[in-house]
Amino acid sequence: MNKKLVATLMTAAMVAGAMSVTAMAEEENATTGLQIGFAVQTLSNQIWAQQAAEIEARGEADGNKVTTVDCQENANTQIDQIENFITSGMDVIIVQPVDPEAIEEVCGNALKEGIAVVCWDEEMENSSFNWVIENYDLGVEIGTQAANWINETFGDEGCEVAVLGYPQTPILLERENGILDALAEVAPNAEVVANQPAIDTTEGLDAMETILQAHPDVKVVCCIGGGGAAGANEALKGFYGDEVPEDVGIFSTDLTDETVASMENGEFNRMVVAITGNAVACGDEVYDLAMAYVGGEEMDQNVYRELIPVTIDNLEEMK
Repeated sequence: MNKKLVATLMTAAMVAGAMSVTAMAEEENATTGLQIGFAVQTLSNQIWAQQAAEIEARGEADGNKVTTVDCQENANTQIDQIENFITSGMDVIIVQPVDPEAIEEVCGNALKEGIAVVCWDEEMENSSFNWVIENYDLGVEIGTQAANWINETFGDEGCEVAVLGYPQTPILLERENGILDALAEVAPNAEVVANQPAIDTTEGLDAMETILQAHPDVKVVCCIGGGGAAGANEALKGFYGDEVPEDVGIFSTDLTDETVASMENGEFNRMVVAITGNAVACGDEVYDLAMAYVGGEEMDQNVYRELIPVTIDNLEEMK
C-alpha cells in the first residue's frame, strides 16, 4: 500500500479517535457540575420528601448541586421560587406544579433562558418534557383493586367504604374520581359513606379518626396517596387495638417506607399501586431522564410512568 495513503489513513483514524474522545468528554461534562432546582408541592408528603432526598443524593454523587424548595401548596410561592431559580442561573428545573396553568408563563421564561424544565405529574406546554401518569387511570386501578377485594371478601352484600381524597389539587381530584367510578362499576353494592381530604399522615390520621366515630363499620379505605394511607393505618390500629380483622383494608398508591412496613407487619394496607416503583426508584428515574435530556437525548413531550399493583405477594421484589 502507498506509504502516503497509509499515513493519511492513520492520521484520519487518530483524528476520528480524538473526536470520539472529545465527544464523550463533552457528553459527560454536559451532565456534571449542573445546578438543579427542584420545586416540590410539599415536603410534608413522605413520598415526595423521600424522592427529593434521592434526587439530591444522585446529584451530589454526580458532582451536581440540587436545591429543593417547598412551596407548601401555594402557586404564587411556587412562581416566586421558579423565578429565583432562573435568576440564580439554574441549568435544570424539575417542578411538581401546584397549578400548572399558573406556572406556564414563568416556565416559558426559564426555557427562553436555556434552562431545561421537567414537569412532574402534569402536562404542560412550556416544558422540555413532562413526566406524567394518567391520574384518572391510577384512580381506576386503586378503585378496581379495592372493588375486587370487596367482592371476594363480602360477596353481594358489599360493605361501607371511606375515601381519602384531595380535591384541592386537580390531578388528585382526577385520581379520586377514578377511584369512585371504579368502585361504582366493579363493586356496586359497596357504599361510600365518607369522603375527606388527606394529603399527609397527620391529615390521614385525623380524617380517619373522624370517619370512624361517625361510621364505625367502614371496612375499606381508598386513598389518593401514601400519606393519607399511612394516617388511616394508624387510626385503624388505634380503633382495633392489637387485632387486625381480615375484612378491613386500605388501598392506595405511593410505595412509601410506612406502607412497606404496614404490609410486612400484617397491618391494614392490602394493596398499593406503585408509580414506577418505590420512592428511590421514582427519584432515580426522573433524575436519569433529566440528565439524559441535558446530555442530548430526545424526549417525547409526555413520558409516561408505569403503574404496578403491589401486595404482600410481590412486595419483596418491589421495595
